[in-house]
Amino acid sequence: MARRNTYFQDEHIEQKPDMGQFRKVFRYVFPYRSMLIMSVIFMVLASAASMVSPLLLKNIINKVVYDENYRELTLVIAGMAVLALLEIFMTFLQQRLMGNAGHNIIAAIRQEVFYKLQKLPFDYFDSKPDGKIVVRVTDYINDLANFFTNQMVLLLVYVMKIVLVLFFMLAISVPLTLVVIAVVVPMMLCIFALRKSVRRIFPAHRAKFSNRTAFLIESIMGEKVIKNFNRTEKSRETYRDVHNQSVSIWMRIVRRNELNTPIVMLFWNAGMIALYGIAMALIKNGNAMVNAGTVVVFTNYMSLFSGPLTQIASIIQQLAQVSSNLEQVFDTIDYPVEIADSENAASLNKVKGKVDFDHVYFEYEENAPVLKDFDLHVKPGQTIALVGPTGAGKTTVINLLTRFYDVDKGSVKIDDVDVRSVTLESLRREVGVLMQDPFIFKGTIMDNIRYGRPSATDEECAAAARTLHIEEKLLSFPDGYMHRLDERGQGLSAGEKQLISFARIILKNPSVIILDEATSSIDTETEELIQQALKIVLKDKTAFIVAHRLSTVRDADRILYISDGGIAESGTHEELMDKKGLYYSLNKGE
Repeated sequence: MARRNTYFQDEHIEQKPDMGQFRKVFRYVFPYRSMLIMSVIFMVLASAASMVSPLLLKNIINKVVYDENYRELTLVIAGMAVLALLEIFMTFLQQRLMGNAGHNIIAAIRQEVFYKLQKLPFDYFDSKPDGKIVVRVTDYINDLANFFTNQMVLLLVYVMKIVLVLFFMLAISVPLTLVVIAVVVPMMLCIFALRKSVRRIFPAHRAKFSNRTAFLIESIMGEKVIKNFNRTEKSRETYRDVHNQSVSIWMRIVRRNELNTPIVMLFWNAGMIALYGIAMALIKNGNAMVNAGTVVVFTNYMSLFSGPLTQIASIIQQLAQVSSNLEQVFDTIDYPVEIADSENAASLNKVKGKVDFDHVYFEYEENAPVLKDFDLHVKPGQTIALVGPTGAGKTTVINLLTRFYDVDKGSVKIDDVDVRSVTLESLRREVGVLMQDPFIFKGTIMDNIRYGRPSATDEECAAAARTLHIEEKLLSFPDGYMHRLDERGQGLSAGEKQLISFARIILKNPSVIILDEATSSIDTETEELIQQALKIVLKDKTAFIVAHRLSTVRDADRILYISDGGIAESGTHEELMDKKGLYYSLNKGE
């Protein structure tokens, strides 16, 4: 597992555009290829129409102004109107098709990212803050959406216009075309150099932006703790630091971008002067191809030529940014899902509850083993308690049983079947886990209980609550079981959240039950009620109880003291107390 990246550590983001990332997008583009082809056709027609209008303007100057041919004026104006309508209509169709294709492509990427998050192993979420994951699936994809629905379209339009305008200029006057190129090329070299300098800075800004978002989300989630420990001022200082780092780099980008307009204006005015000067010289020398109308046409074409080039420089800068975004998004999409069903995975059914850990080795970080040659054999129906110091590996034991992680060496078996050889759905159907920090979803109390078994009836949900002796408490809410809960169960006490999660697991009725510090948030009176209910629920079921509160483990069939990656002591409560070892010391401390 990689070491966790935090809000004060920058994620690596590639500076140069990586076309390999764009090739990965092709699989999303392919289903909409017909829309894109039609969009390109309309784009060519719209661009061609925009090229013809300046030629009609040339006729107005040469034949109307000089020859006073007003019939020609009527025809030219009608032609310009038709071309304008054609360009507008073709542009509308092209943007509609490209926009639809772009939005569908992004929607497919959004959906795949979310689906992938449901499959990713826990080490992915352990290796980076929630905020950096959120940035990837929101801000980065929003930037991709803007590029694929807007900038990509404009890039194609601009390239098409440059090709066409160059063709039209060469057809009218090669000398004046060379003047335009002589001005525009140096201008573009300056613009591209400017954009390149911005592109070099942008990855650093993207990393700082990600850090700021990570800290922001962490602060929102830990708001109560921050206030309770009077850390608001420290949080302000930290946010100010990460915010200022992001703003400082962003302002460097802004300052460079501000140079864009002066550079363009400088070369534009120089180009106009050169264009007029060369045109006058050609006219005086009797060049029949150059006249007043030609100068006006080239003024328009110069704008049509330099404008798209300038915009392309900006889009290429955004291309680099999008490439960086794609790298992060596809890092999520392509992240290996090692915790998955094997090719011939079988369904785990009719579980008796025999559990075996055979010489298990496991480490979260390289060369830092948590479990070393861990060996444990549990008979069906036994209750096993795991105690010991924090970080000793108690929760790791149950994480391996549920395949939240896979062992590095050895095996974990249920009823003599390796958990890696059965489907995850059937394994997690038969193994139920009650966490220390229960998660309550937005919805009714009944919905949250039913989360344990979606097909359960209201009566079955109520029966689970009655088993826990908590129905009276739940009915005390304004709408009873139909009382609507806010996100994360806001407004409920920690004990009330845990009681609902207990009812959820009882409704699920798994063959193996794991209680991971599940009673730590419950008051003593409520715990006594639950202990009575658990005697019924755990009857004939295999159970693992991880607890610091030793009153919850006294009745376990076997208590294991976990230390230094293995089992330091094993026995019943009485046996371990008589031994006066590590477990005895824990009880004395309590």
